Amino acid sequence: MLPTGLITHLRHVDIAMPNFDQQRAFYRDVWGLTETADDSGLAFLAAEGSPEFYIVRLRRNELKRTDLIAFGAATAADIDTLTAHLIADGVRLVHEPRALDTPGGGYGVRFFDNEGRVVEVSADVATRAHRKIEERESIPVKLSHFLVNSPTPEATCAWYVKHLGFRLSDTARLGDHGPDVIYFLRCNRWHHCFGVVRGPHSSFNHASFEMRGIDEFMRGTGRLHRAGEQRIWGPGRHLAGLNSFSYFLDRAGNTVEYTTEVEIIDEDTWHPHIYDLTKPETSDQWGTANEHDESIAAAQANDVDQGLFAPPPV
Repeated sequence: MLPTGLITHLRHVDIAMPNFDQQRAFYRDVWGLTETADDSGLAFLAAEGSPEFYIVRLRRNELKRTDLIAFGAATAADIDTLTAHLIADGVRLVHEPRALDTPGGGYGVRFFDNEGRVVEVSADVATRAHRKIEERESIPVKLSHFLVNSPTPEATCAWYVKHLGFRLSDTARLGDHGPDVIYFLRCNRWHHCFGVVRGPHSSFNHASFEMRGIDEFMRGTGRLHRAGEQRIWGPGRHLAGLNSFSYFLDRAGNTVEYTTEVEIIDEDTWHPHIYDLTKPETSDQWGTANEHDESIAAAQANDVDQGLFAPPPV
């Protein structure tokens, strides 16, 4: 098992879709990201408050798919340590550690998780000039977390714990004796940077973007509502992670979330909880969100990921 703490944070999520131009306009002009680079069917979008060169990469492709989930490590030596563990455990590499030619550069390795998603871990990536997000500014500060759907969530959760050193923060379950539905995983003191949701197939569940505070979160929610964007759930506040939520759909039908105030974990005292999803306050402590019904569950289940065990061309 990989030592905990080698993975430092979530860097970016890369997605592909046929309607590239519409998707690009949504993330740039509606969602509030800044385009930092483009290259014939590729767009790299940053958050103004983040030092990452990009937190979302879009790619034109005939199939809708998740291209890549990227995490950070502190040093190139950590990348080599990780790679040695992956090879020893029989994890299938996409490529061995090498210099990266994406914006920010760096040194990274790519590999498949147990369900065929492509994961990248990188270090020595250059930072970009960023700024403090001001009061009332309703744009994302950074990428907060990413959740995937899995038909075998127990195995997928265990894979990320074993091979990336993630820690289980909390679990959401249906009733006292029902199945576990969501596993919340962390790589640092934030309650979760990644999560696994029980679903009918492997797919993109949601990507979440951190706002400056509650006022900015509500202003962002209202801004998208006034613009006619489809809000599928929220605003409300979850119990696991304590974060606020407003969920929308991007132009490819992926669920994206504005959030803020994700819980910070005390590693020395934290013990994972099991929360009951049949209790309304588990999903929404405030009681302000619409009920999480079958239509929301169907939207978050998303389409089957067309990119499993098929690395993107870039």
